[in-house]
Amino acid sequence: MRLDVNALGTFYRMAREGTGLAAGRLTHMTGVETRVGVTKLNFMRGQEIRRDFRTSKTKVGVRVELTGAIEGYSLIVFDRENAIRIVETLLDEADSDAELDVETDEFDRMSRSATTEVGHIMNSGFIDGWADVLETVIDVSTPEFIEGESAEPFFDGVSGSPGDDDLALLFQSRIEAVDTEIGFNHYLFPKRESMGALLDQLRTSEGIEYDKLDGFDRMAERGAEEVAKTATTLTGIETNVEIRRLNFVSLETIPEQVPDEKLVSVAFEFEGVPSGYLIFLFDEESAHEIVDAMVPSSVDEDGFGEMGTSAIKELGNIMASGFLDGWANVLDTAIDHSTPEFVHDMGAAAVDPVIVKLGSNQEFAFVFDTVVVADGREFDCEVYAIADESDLERALNDLDVDRIEETPTTAEFQEVDNA
Repeated sequence: MRLDVNALGTFYRMAREGTGLAAGRLTHMTGVETRVGVTKLNFMRGQEIRRDFRTSKTKVGVRVELTGAIEGYSLIVFDRENAIRIVETLLDEADSDAELDVETDEFDRMSRSATTEVGHIMNSGFIDGWADVLETVIDVSTPEFIEGESAEPFFDGVSGSPGDDDLALLFQSRIEAVDTEIGFNHYLFPKRESMGALLDQLRTSEGIEYDKLDGFDRMAERGAEEVAKTATTLTGIETNVEIRRLNFVSLETIPEQVPDEKLVSVAFEFEGVPSGYLIFLFDEESAHEIVDAMVPSSVDEDGFGEMGTSAIKELGNIMASGFLDGWANVLDTAIDHSTPEFVHDMGAAAVDPVIVKLGSNQEFAFVFDTVVVADGREFDCEVYAIADESDLERALNDLDVDRIEETPTTAEFQEVDNA
C-alpha cells in the first residue's frame, strides 16, 4: 500500500468537509451554534489509541459499518459528560419529561436513543462529506450505541482495528460550540484492501510505501526518547516521553493548536535529506523550571535575561542534535541544523515564523509531535518536527527499516551537576 501528499491531502479535505457537515447537522438538531475546530489525520499505533481510552472518564460511542467506496467502520466517541450536554439540550428542545441521571452510569432508553441519533447524524455528516469529495457512494449500517471505560467495547468485532504495534490512519476532529466545547474523537478503521485501492486512485506520484511511514514513526519515536534522556542529563530533572503521534495537517491549522498563553519556543531549520524545521515549545512555567535547574542564579520573575535565554537555547540545541543525529544515522545521510531561534511570545506567535516560511512552498506537512514531561516537576516540552514534503518522500523511499533498531541514535553527554 502506497500513499502520497495528494492522497493524504484529499483525505484531509474529506475530513474537513465531513466535520463541517457534522457541525451543521448538530446545530440543526440542538439549536447550538457550532463551528469546525481542529482537524487532523493521525498516524497512531494501536497501543496509543487504546491508551486514549484508559482514563477515569466513561466513554460513550456510536459505531457504524461502511460499505462501498470505503469499507470498514466509523466510530464517534464522546466523553460521557459531553454526551450528556448534547442529550440534555435535545431533551430540552423536545420539551420532554425524560431525564438523564448524570450521577449514575446509566443512560435510560430515551437518552440512549438521543445519543445514538446524534452519533449517527454526525457519522453520516463525516461520511457524506467524504462521498462528496470522492464523488462516490458510501453506504452506512444501522448505528450501534456503545459505552465503556476502555477500548475493548468499542473495538470488539471491528475487523481492521489495529494491533498494539500496528500503525493506523485516524481522523481526529473537534467541533466547538458557543459557551462550551463539544469534544469528541472520530475513528475510521478502513479495511486495508479498501484503503489501498482508494490510495491508488488518489495518488499522483510514486508515493511512499506505508511500511516506510511506519519506519519513520519508529525513527521519530527514538528521536523523542533521546530528547527526554538529554533533557534529564542537562537539567537533572527526570523526564520521559508521554504522548507522541505522527500527524498530517494543513500548515495553517498548526497555530490553532497552540495554547493562547505566554510561551517560549526554540526553533531550528535543518538541511539535508530531509530538510525542514524543528520546534521545542515550553509554557512559561516549564521554561523557568529549566532555567532554575541549569543556572539557578539567573531566575527572573518577569523574563529570562541573557543567562536564562542562553540556557534554554543550549538545551534546545543539544536536544535538536540528539533528535536529528538519530535520523541522519538511520538514513545514512547528513542533516545539519541552524543556530537556535528563541521566541518568547503569546500563543501562535511562538510558531508563526516557521509556519510562514514553510507555507510558501507547501500546503500540508507531516508533523511529529510529542510531549516530554518531568516526574514531579513543572516541565512540559512539546516537540514539533516538520519535514519538507518532497525531501521526506525521497528520504523514506531510501529508508532501510531494518537499520532503525540497529543504529545508535546520538553521542553521549556529560551529566551536569545541578546541586
